Parts: sequence; C-alpha cells; structure tokens
Amino acid sequence: MRSKNDSALKLNISNLSKRFDAHQALDSVSLNLEETHSLVLIGPSGGGKTTLLRILAGLEIPDTGTVELNGEAIQFEEPALLCYRRTVRVVFQAFNLFPHLTALDNIALPLEKVHNHAPTQARDVALQLLRRFQLDAHANKKPAALSGGQRQRVAIARAVAIKPRVVLFDEPTSALDPEMTAEVLDTIEQLREEGTDLILVTHEMGFARLAADRVAFLSGGRVLEFGETKSVFDAPKTEECRRFLGTVLKY
Repeated sequence: MRSKNDSALKLNISNLSKRFDAHQALDSVSLNLEETHSLVLIGPSGGGKTTLLRILAGLEIPDTGTVELNGEAIQFEEPALLCYRRTVRVVFQAFNLFPHLTALDNIALPLEKVHNHAPTQARDVALQLLRRFQLDAHANKKPAALSGGQRQRVAIARAVAIKPRVVLFDEPTSALDPEMTAEVLDTIEQLREEGTDLILVTHEMGFARLAADRVAFLSGGRVLEFGETKSVFDAPKTEECRRFLGTVLKY
C-alpha cells in the first residue's frame, strides 16, 4: 500500500503539437499534472490519446512544444532520447513479447543486454517478478503456450523490472476477452496500490474510474477536460465529454 510520503508523478506539457501528413493528431496540447500517481487518457478513437502516450514514451517526436517529466525536460533528440527511453516503459495492446524466448527470458534478457545486469541477477529479478504476478509456473513457457492474459502480465512484469519512473499502458486489454481483461486490470491495480506511477490509455471506463487519480479527455487532438476522476465522470463540463461518456457508459 502507498504511504503519504510516496513521491508522485509530475508532468508538464506545453503547446504540444504533432501532425501526420494531413492529420493533426495533437493540436497545442497543454497539461499540468502535480503529485498524481495515475493519469488515465480517455476519449474517442483518433482523438490523440495514443499519439500523446507515444510522445511521453519517447517513441514519437512532437512538431512543437515541450514535455517535462518529474521536473526534467524530455530532449527529443538522440542520444538523450535513447537514454530517456531506458527510464520509462510501455505496455502495448499486442504484448510485444519475443516469441522465441520463454516468459523468464523475455524479462531477463532486456535486463542483461540493455540495463547491464549480470545474467544471474537478471534471472533472479525475473523469477521474483513472475512469482509476484503468479506466473512462476509458466516461467519456461514461450508466449504461444500462454493465454492472452498471461502474455500481457508477462509484458507488465518486464515493464516494471527496471523500476521505471513511469509505466505507460496503451489499451492493454483491447485484445483480450472479459476474463483475461479482469486479470490484467487486477495486475495494473496491484501496481498502482504498490506505488508505481502509471499513465494509461484505456477504453475500460469502469476501470478508469476506479484506478485514475486524474483523467484527461482528448478529442480532435485537444485536451477538452482534465481534472479529478469523480469530477470528470460525474460532472463533465463540455458537451463533447458528456456525449462521449453518455455513449460509453450507456450499457
């Protein structure tokens, strides 16, 4: 469980824009986040959520604007960007596990090859994480032998292995059936309770309401609403957000 003295995520985004050919994915996005552990990005498809997440992960370079994470400006040029990517982790909807490696090696190999852990240390960390997420019985299985939920939980274990400054999730349950979705969301909630700082793009509105300290609603490449979760869900200020939540929460 968290203590009151836990450090929290600080994020400052100023005038962030990104265009892909004729599509304006982000349009002068600004956001100031102080002392928050979990931010959830919601909104319609194509609204800019994933583009923003990928910029925060260092996987896309904005056309204009600045980003500061925990008081440090992200330098969108190599080699600084390469160093930055090693301090954050992204969990994608498609798992992105190495198909020829076991669950254990999927976690241990990046620790060894990228983060300079000794082989025995990397395996020890990997085994500890597999036990933590109730996956130790599957340590020697390759991804094809795992369920979708198990694969995503291995991907989450790999993401937290380096103790990143923040873990970013891009629709982590969109490829899963309801039972597998529940086990992955339980794992993410476990991380949140243990003190891991999270930024999530999700279409699971019930989970967003439970897990988010703050919510940002993006539509048309802009942040149209931002605030405490209860405020955004219970009393949205814009017609766009009211319409979106009315649709997704209807059933």
